[in-house]
Amino acid sequence: MKKILVVDDEMAIRQLITYNLQHAGYQVEEAADGQLALSKAATGEFDFVVLDLMLPKLDGIEVTKRLREQNIEVPILILTAKHEEADKIIGLELGADDYMTKPFSPRELLARVKAILRRSESMATTKATVVYFGDVSWELDRHHLVKNGSDLNLTKKEYELLKFLVANRQKVVTRDQIMTNVWQTQEAVISRMVDIQISHLRDKIEPDPKQPQFLLTVRGYGYRLEVSHIEK
Repeated sequence: MKKILVVDDEMAIRQLITYNLQHAGYQVEEAADGQLALSKAATGEFDFVVLDLMLPKLDGIEVTKRLREQNIEVPILILTAKHEEADKIIGLELGADDYMTKPFSPRELLARVKAILRRSESMATTKATVVYFGDVSWELDRHHLVKNGSDLNLTKKEYELLKFLVANRQKVVTRDQIMTNVWQTQEAVISRMVDIQISHLRDKIEPDPKQPQFLLTVRGYGYRLEVSHIEK
């Protein structure tokens, strides 16, 4: 049975989410503030975290940041009552897997949880394949690149994006295809995230990110990934 941590300072929202998750067959624990959420999630006992952004003691953005800094890759679905794109983008950029804006449908929340868990489980079973970008190498089941013997850590979303691009290497992929396959949405805020994450990947795999050799922009269409070679 999957174990989910539900974090929100509003008891009514926690109870609503908990009831629906339990009814769907999940084991659930709750936390009402960011500090407690961090201490619980850091144990590694949870398979998923539903995390409100506006929390006492530590906000959801800080909780997400600290978990990823500790290399805890538990899937995170962030909740926000705010409508500003900046908060959603920051949460996603730090390594959250998806977001929902309050008020939300419990049915949609369950669908998002199931989809993210399926994606995470699929990635966990990936067989090791080494992809080379010049001096940079990457094993598909690792959350880091290697350059001259040193690790270059990937965020969870960078990992998912790079895996999708490698699977479609030498093909042009559109932003819509990336949003659908990596974020499973086509909301405008994610379109901006695609460009941000592409830029971050270029910083890690390109000798000169301003003149990319591997992660190329195809104007008017999207992006194309070239690789040096692949070992299986």
